[in-house]
Amino acid sequence: MDFNNDSVGKVIKKLRKEKNLSQEVLSGFACIARSHLAMIESGTKQPNFETIWKIAYALEIPPHKLVELIEIETNRQQKNI
Repeated sequence: MDFNNDSVGKVIKKLRKEKNLSQEVLSGFACIARSHLAMIESGTKQPNFETIWKIAYALEIPPHKLVELIEIETNRQQKNI
């Protein structure tokens, strides 16, 4: 399975919207720039593990759960190709 920036962005954006958080608020909770979060959500920037960790905790989920959701989305996208 290949790393898929689009899957990462879709999952983070979906979780953010489910919590009714703006990019500004989530990026503030995660201590990253809003523009960095926007690039991750659009799939143009690949987050490192530290960033995934920060975003997961800002979304109030364990990092392994965020990675699991990204893996599920990646598998779903690969099946649809």
